Amino acid sequence: MSEVRTPAQIEADIVRRREQLAETLDEIGVRMHPKTIIGDARARVASHVDHTAGRAVVAVNRLVTDVKGSLHDEAGAPRFERIVPVALLAVGVVGLLALSARRKRG
Repeated sequence: MSEVRTPAQIEADIVRRREQLAETLDEIGVRMHPKTIIGDARARVASHVDHTAGRAVVAVNRLVTDVKGSLHDEAGAPRFERIVPVALLAVGVVGLLALSARRKRG
């Protein structure tokens, strides 16, 4: 059988539920406020950018490690047959950039 509740118990339940409802409505109001929505969106974008930047750093580090490894043999001696072409390519690129910058100024 169900327990008979007194009017005071019923009134206390009503007051408690009103307070819970007020808290819920306040929370919804804060969540739906434009500043909150913008702040949450900014946080998500910043998190995504941080994650993407972190992945890029890891990829670059891996690439640098691989290139360094390919320029030395197992004993750690430099592999000139690989270093010389890379150095010539780098000098050529720098030369082209310098020439291009000079043409833009002149």
